Amino acid sequence: MLIKHFYIFSGIPVIMLFIACNNKIITNQHKQETIVEKHGLLQVKGTHIVDKNNEAVSLAGNSFFWSNPSWGGAKFYNKDIVKWLVKDWNTQIIRLPLAADTEVKDGYLYEPEVNQQAVERLVNAAINEGIYVIIDWHSHHAEQTEKQAIDFFKKMAEKYGKYPNVIYEIYNEPLKVSWDSVVKPYAERVIKGIRQIDPDNLIIIGTPNWSIDIDLVSHNPISDPNLAYTFHFYAGTNFEWKSGKMKKAIQNGTPLFVTEWGTVNSDGDGKVHTESVIRWMKLLKKYKLSHCNWSVNDKTEGASILKPGADIKGGWTDDDLTPSGKLVKKYIRHWQEIIREP
Repeated sequence: MLIKHFYIFSGIPVIMLFIACNNKIITNQHKQETIVEKHGLLQVKGTHIVDKNNEAVSLAGNSFFWSNPSWGGAKFYNKDIVKWLVKDWNTQIIRLPLAADTEVKDGYLYEPEVNQQAVERLVNAAINEGIYVIIDWHSHHAEQTEKQAIDFFKKMAEKYGKYPNVIYEIYNEPLKVSWDSVVKPYAERVIKGIRQIDPDNLIIIGTPNWSIDIDLVSHNPISDPNLAYTFHFYAGTNFEWKSGKMKKAIQNGTPLFVTEWGTVNSDGDGKVHTESVIRWMKLLKKYKLSHCNWSVNDKTEGASILKPGADIKGGWTDDDLTPSGKLVKKYIRHWQEIIREP
């Protein structure tokens, strides 16, 4: 309407000037660079995850809860939550645990469509928001479902392999099984399936004993140029023992990715162990490790970031957050400032 008005009273030259000026205003508007635009495709170099500029990257973000509907966390698998976490928490990466254990009766193995759709909703949301996203085969017995895992990751690679946002986590937490004879052979076959389609996106593989025995893999690593290994910790349990394993693995040249950590006990419950969290965060900062906190959920347990009944679309205040949620938010929100500290 304004252009019409100028046309009537001032003539065509003024219209052209107005449009040119207006275009200049639009093109000069500052568009904030997303975390993926800044860093691009992630690659492994030595013990570090590096970006397109060959600089070490440390990302902080959230792990969602299991994807199956009956356990309650799936209600948060929507794009509004991703948008809110990026806007309010400064989340740079999210992790999506596809429920893939045989005992989860409404998980992917029994209801593949509903679980895959939930994961894909958040992968699409992460790509739209310009953050990284881990697609996690969330199982403690993945070697029992190798064929299903290969088929699933092939589908994901075909659909999302062209996006630098996407990371594949092909085994969440192996139990007390052999790395050499169980986990490694499984991983090599799944990796082969992914690499037939996607030759360069980052792959992460879980390690024995609930992804704690990270030091074991350094003696018999998998041959792939862009592979990292999962390390998990919970602040209420065995700091010295677990951190010792982490340090030993790094000293042995093993690249790590903390795809899951909690502020509480290893069962996901109990009080927040603030002092232990501080110690862990200092270590992650020192070694420039990326990490995702467990979990985006309102289940009544210590590890949940939300109180029961929190809005499934986001918009949370501090009153909606648990003690764990409040502490975790501070670290995620300010992580890039923290890792730049001298």
